[in-house]
Amino acid sequence: MLILLTVWEVVVRTFDISVILFPAPTRIVEALVEGFTDGPFLRHTWVTLQEILYGFAIAVVSGLLVAVWVSSSRLAEKIVLPIVVVLQTVPKVALAPLFLVWFGFGMESKILTTALIAFFPILVNATLGFNSTSSDQVNMMRSFGATRLQVLTRLRLPTAVPSIIAGLDVAVVLSVIGAIVAEFVGSQAGLGYLIIASNTSLDVATMFAALVVLSTIGLVLHYAVVLGGRRLAFWSEENRARSVGN
Repeated sequence: MLILLTVWEVVVRTFDISVILFPAPTRIVEALVEGFTDGPFLRHTWVTLQEILYGFAIAVVSGLLVAVWVSSSRLAEKIVLPIVVVLQTVPKVALAPLFLVWFGFGMESKILTTALIAFFPILVNATLGFNSTSSDQVNMMRSFGATRLQVLTRLRLPTAVPSIIAGLDVAVVLSVIGAIVAEFVGSQAGLGYLIIASNTSLDVATMFAALVVLSTIGLVLHYAVVLGGRRLAFWSEENRARSVGN
């Protein structure tokens, strides 16, 4: 990475490439520093981060609840899964203007767009995880008098954790994309708004700086899910072993 940045800097300075076309890394760093000290970067970053986190949280809760319902009920599976398949074929980005009309230019439309985009990978992976539970283990727990809730919390949920984590990892990255796309469609604040405004004023260095901030947010959230997933995986193995042992 350091070599790439060095080559980038040398090429831009050697060929005297205009900052409007392709700014040097040092100019992007300057834009970052200026944006967070005297500029609007902190405010716009906070707005986008809230949209990402709220949307992701809604997607997690709703995705897991629907997955539990679908995997526990044949009727729900027959009703919900066809609807999910149909909705999957609809480009989620195309719904962003509709949410804008319904909920306005505020944060609500961005959060809903983010939640919708992140919802499906969580639902699909969680459903696969819950359905991967061995029927023999389920029958054994029920033979010992375990309730449906106990089977869910002590067996099916621990078994589904790896699949759920995989879904969360995909969903958290899609949450970043969803928030930015929603801001592109129409917003008054956020990093997506800042990119559009910088594009209008031909401030390419600020555009690159905003992309750096977005990439950083995505990486931090990705590793947060990975680290949290490792702890959940340890808990799930321990809990599942205890349930089977009992």
